[in-house]
Amino acid sequence: MFDIRFGPQICTELTSGATREWLVTDGLGGYAMGTVSGLRTRRYHGLLMVAGDRPAVRRLGLVSLDPAVLLPSGARVRLGAHEWASGAVDPRGFELLEQFALVDGVPRWRWRIGDVVIERELAMLPGRSCVAVVHRLVAGGPVRLDLAAACTWRDAHGERRADGPAPRVDAVAGGAVVEGAFRLAGPGWVPEGQWWLGVHHREEAARGLNAQEDLWYAGRFSGALERPGDTVSVLAWKHDLASEPMPATEVVEAARRRNRQVVAQAKPADDVEAALALAADAFVVRTEESPADVVAGYPWFGTWSRDTMISYEGLFLCTNRADLGRELLRSYAATLSEGMLANTADTGRVEHNTVDATLWFLHAVDRHVALTGDTDLAAELLPALHGVVEAHRAGTRYGIGVDPADGLLTQGAADTALTWMDARVYGVPVTPRTGKPVEVNALWINGLAGLAELTEATGGDPADLRRLQARATASFRERYPAPTGWLHDVVDAPAPAYPLGGAAQHDDDSLRPNQLLAWSLPYAPLEPDEPTLRRLAGALLTPLGPRSLAPEAPEFVGRHRGGPAERDGGYHQGTVWPWLFGPYVDACRRAKIPVDDLFVGIDAHLTEFGLGSVSETADGLPPHGATGCPFQAWSVAELLRARRSGR
Repeated sequence: MFDIRFGPQICTELTSGATREWLVTDGLGGYAMGTVSGLRTRRYHGLLMVAGDRPAVRRLGLVSLDPAVLLPSGARVRLGAHEWASGAVDPRGFELLEQFALVDGVPRWRWRIGDVVIERELAMLPGRSCVAVVHRLVAGGPVRLDLAAACTWRDAHGERRADGPAPRVDAVAGGAVVEGAFRLAGPGWVPEGQWWLGVHHREEAARGLNAQEDLWYAGRFSGALERPGDTVSVLAWKHDLASEPMPATEVVEAARRRNRQVVAQAKPADDVEAALALAADAFVVRTEESPADVVAGYPWFGTWSRDTMISYEGLFLCTNRADLGRELLRSYAATLSEGMLANTADTGRVEHNTVDATLWFLHAVDRHVALTGDTDLAAELLPALHGVVEAHRAGTRYGIGVDPADGLLTQGAADTALTWMDARVYGVPVTPRTGKPVEVNALWINGLAGLAELTEATGGDPADLRRLQARATASFRERYPAPTGWLHDVVDAPAPAYPLGGAAQHDDDSLRPNQLLAWSLPYAPLEPDEPTLRRLAGALLTPLGPRSLAPEAPEFVGRHRGGPAERDGGYHQGTVWPWLFGPYVDACRRAKIPVDDLFVGIDAHLTEFGLGSVSETADGLPPHGATGCPFQAWSVAELLRARRSGR
């Protein structure tokens, strides 16, 4: 099992400790999340983040439990950590940390106060919005431990202020119920009731967002730690408030056992694969609509079909959970409309607004059947999959359709960005990529070939699909190679001087990583060659994966930082995307280029940002600081898949 441990050099240095984040999840889309130092640097950090009817709708309940140790001398030592609007950090309990460890996926802090050593462990109960926090005396004593419960009840993306009503706290046996929404239980509950004003979140400030909120100090728990091994524990949970979960120590042990089982089921080849298998588990959730779905990233994303389908093989097939994946594919097939897979319901309504998510769905189904032999699923889904092809041939939403002139897939409508490069600034797409994007047509050809194989395997006639594939492949090979020595990113794009729908077109030869799919997919239209891949690597490759645009391009943005407009403007203009590491490795393997050394940097990344996981993005320029979500599904899934596909 891959364990992560940091000593006092990291734990007691605030910048180092506060930029390394841990995550535990409840299997429903909720989570607990924070930093090694214990400092809350995001509005999303807290001990009980509850998912609603869909994972993207989350509310924060229990924010923190701040320990304070009462020594026999009468001294009171505070072990929590908060940053305030004044710039002060107080208390500074991290300065007493001698170790942080992530063991079997369970975070553990160890504070030393002279000869007194106190340990905290934290876990969530799978399938229930419940967190358990256990404090144990390791050495020294006797001491008394107070735990100050800071609470709120607010949307995950917002703040709550003292100029509004205070949270309602109702006393119940062994603790309290806050806002009628969640319950706290532990020893020696004493209600308090006081606003903590001006708590500061430095990561939100860096992202150009509101960085302050007020917290309600609801009360404190208290218990004696007489001898080593004694514990003081607190539970917090949502739903069925009258039914207390199992004891906190049992929740922690149950989480540890389950995490070991998840890893064992995946049959990892080494410790890194073990870490990735456990990281993958965090993204697989149960929702009201489905026994399985995928959270795209923590802490702020919900479910997005493109991310889910790109992640599918890594999250489900590489972790030996094909049965669960099968149900996911069936539930997503039910969202098809006019040949398009639903993109997301995160916005509060179901949207069908991507050109590639459906094609990734075809790929996911094909990989499922190829690796499991599940032709029953293929037969069940074939009518819907053939309907996808027919809808694309006839034309569907947003100008998506097959161009009868060359058999390639074209797309685009005013003010839309339909590919994975879908960032907007003030409602205007940064990279609309109108026309025939290279990866979209690689996916189209791959989808036709995969569907032909599925059709033949279930006794059908694949001839028409083969003809479509052959024509599109011939056009691809003719159209996409650029005089520059790489592939065009988009062909038949509107010329810059013309609006969408204008008379003139051009072929965009921007050096981007999207072309990797033309060589990496199972039924890729092109065979990779070593000189081209080495040219791409020289311009795009970083230790954490390919950049989204070559640095020589005038539009290149090397730092994915600043406020929302700055970050969205650079999202796909040079920012590194670790998920693209998978296609790059696949293309290299097909070109007979050794890949073992490629994994060194990204493997090391597992201890740098989101602990045991892989970030959403990183800066395009050194030192390639991680950005975006610290825990991202397709980044984890593609690294795991790339490692395992070489076995």
